[in-house]
Amino acid sequence: MGKKKQIHLNGFVQNSPSPHSTGLWKHEKDEGTKHNRLSYWTETAQVLERGLFDAVFIADVLGTYSKYGNSHEAAVRHAVQLPAHDPLLIISAMAQVTEHIGFAPTVSTTYAQPYALARQLSTLDHLTEGRLGWNVVTSYLESEAVNLGLSGRLPKSQRYDRADEFLEVVYKLWEHSWEDGAVVYDREGDTFADPSKVHAIRHHGEFFDVPGIHLTEPSPQRTPVLFQAGASPRGRDFAAKHAEAVFTKGHSLQALKDYSADLRRRTAAFGRNPDDIRIFPMVLPIVGSTEEEAYQKHEDLKNHVSYEGTAALLSGHTGIDFSQYDPDQYIEDIETDAVQGNLDMYTKDPNKKWTLREAVLNHGLGNGTAKFIGTPEQIADRIEEWATVGDADGFNIAQSYSLETFREFVDHVVPELQKRGIYRTEYEGKTLRENLFGTGSSYLPDSHPARQISTLVK
Repeated sequence: MGKKKQIHLNGFVQNSPSPHSTGLWKHEKDEGTKHNRLSYWTETAQVLERGLFDAVFIADVLGTYSKYGNSHEAAVRHAVQLPAHDPLLIISAMAQVTEHIGFAPTVSTTYAQPYALARQLSTLDHLTEGRLGWNVVTSYLESEAVNLGLSGRLPKSQRYDRADEFLEVVYKLWEHSWEDGAVVYDREGDTFADPSKVHAIRHHGEFFDVPGIHLTEPSPQRTPVLFQAGASPRGRDFAAKHAEAVFTKGHSLQALKDYSADLRRRTAAFGRNPDDIRIFPMVLPIVGSTEEEAYQKHEDLKNHVSYEGTAALLSGHTGIDFSQYDPDQYIEDIETDAVQGNLDMYTKDPNKKWTLREAVLNHGLGNGTAKFIGTPEQIADRIEEWATVGDADGFNIAQSYSLETFREFVDHVVPELQKRGIYRTEYEGKTLRENLFGTGSSYLPDSHPARQISTLVK
């Protein structure tokens, strides 16, 4: 029998008090109010590295969830992904106290500038010695748009057009501006780098004009590992073209199975190997020494969820002001220009009709993600089932109370996965890309579009 499929894990965080379980900052075991301290982040990275995780996956938004009641009040009162601190600034500190684990911050192509962001991410790839990823997103909050100088949020199709061109620009900077061997350190010849091997990219497009050269020499991976999380058809095509790893929320095994099949089909249609993309559904583990204890814990966690705070979160996620709705009415098919996946979870569920109140309380723990509740063995069973039947490559592990959720998972579930031979006992490579793909290469494969635009750079 061949080697069993190996599971990959990321720790899902955000630089905010209780970002993915609204109201859980109040729990006695939660440490999220310390998110503004370096020690909180260095310990997070060390716990996850002890569990041999691939990466710390850092979600982010640049706005407030103020759709609910057309006000920021609920978001402020209940710490709804607010305060929202910068995801990039904590990475150097985490890298300093770890050796292997990667870091995948979220930065939006809707508001960043490719020339400046390429430098920031290259700098971090250098400083982490090749452990950087980038979760490429397009932004959906109206509050982001208006505070960043736009009259309103860009329509979805335009957000993805801009994102496509954004990636074309950073690919030119990362992959094609500096040749291998450009840096020579020639003391006798008084030459740090050979200018004949450093090229201006001369990009002229619909959204960006970037004539110059990349500001940093090639980093260990050149291009950070590309994560993406689109759920709409356009988002899935974008992921199939660009992503090396995708983050998805499926709250059922069937939903995951359908998503995986669809995404791999789309990836092949772009001329890429369907296995060159790693699929990471988000999961919230609730671990007990017995099944009964785990379910009691689940009830306790639900009691800490803030209804109003989560309704504000769901309003922001869907673009619908739920303060206008009766909590006990059923939510039917509603279309949105924001994050379709967060709505489809409830309106298109074949097994259940959801009232608004039920949807909100479910969304309040781990943003409505799948919950794996039980003993370490039971959780490992479900992880194995989702990996084999659902065709997941790994899981983004969310937290109820942070940081203790990660400690419990690392101490109790990871040994069980290792015992079954489906999880590493040591890291495979030096860089994030090597650990994710076990390829021995820190660079993007030649089939990736980033490698194929060199004809455009002279």
